[in-house]
Amino acid sequence: MPRALRVVDKRVLTALLLALSAAPVRPWSRALAQSAQHATLKPAAAASPDIPFSDYDPEAEHVLLDLANQARAQVGAPALALDAGLSQAARTHAEAMFAARQLSHQFDGEPSLPQRLGNATRTTLDQEGENVALDFDAAKGHQHLMLSPPHRANLLNPAYNVIGLGVVRSGDRVYIVQDFGHALPNYSVTEVKDRIAASVAQARHQTNQPDLVGRDLLTADDAACSMAQADKLGTSPVRQLAQRYTVMTYTSVRPEMLPESAGRVLSGHNLRSFSVGVCYARTETYPTGVYWVVLSLD
Repeated sequence: MPRALRVVDKRVLTALLLALSAAPVRPWSRALAQSAQHATLKPAAAASPDIPFSDYDPEAEHVLLDLANQARAQVGAPALALDAGLSQAARTHAEAMFAARQLSHQFDGEPSLPQRLGNATRTTLDQEGENVALDFDAAKGHQHLMLSPPHRANLLNPAYNVIGLGVVRSGDRVYIVQDFGHALPNYSVTEVKDRIAASVAQARHQTNQPDLVGRDLLTADDAACSMAQADKLGTSPVRQLAQRYTVMTYTSVRPEMLPESAGRVLSGHNLRSFSVGVCYARTETYPTGVYWVVLSLD
């Protein structure tokens, strides 16, 4: 479970922070995996429920983006691009924290971080993380986040390339949400099939086997989409294909990478041809999107 982290500015204020990351858990840092659910911390401002809501603070959001990219440049990490969908998710969550007067990565009844991001953006992500904080302003918020190991790790993670920012002002405080992600290219179905075909050819070459003939199987895409609709690999259309072909089914966000078991299957001496069925979909299991693949071998 996420743990509240307190960073004390000895001059005036206790800054309240929480971090969530898809990265492996680090000792002491408490950068947490996606499976973490409810993280709750009551801020000092909770004693003043009548603090007026003054809407989002886009200027503070831009300050946070500039400061984050300046910090990343100093360590050689690539700049983060502002993603409108992630920012929508971040603002919505910042407003939820304001309404609850507490910091959390997930309130009761609220979707998880991957689901929130998947619902808000059409960008395909294979990693995501989040920082939340309560502070005086954007500059102090960034300063305190950088002093906390898990928040700093999110801000400087070189794998992240997009960010969404939400800042909600509450009196003289600001609720801050930073949603990070690693955005992948958006390929067409044809491009995905071409990349898989190239990987199949490479796997055959590595085992000194002749190239397989690529062919179009009319039911292959339908079988792939049946998996997406069912949110599982084993479906009736796939089983029907398996009655005639050797069938591999899998999900992937990187179409150039085949499953580990593919090399053994593709090394078969009796194989002559292959077909690829692909369907891109967002499901409950894969809220930020994935390619569902049916690879049929004959």
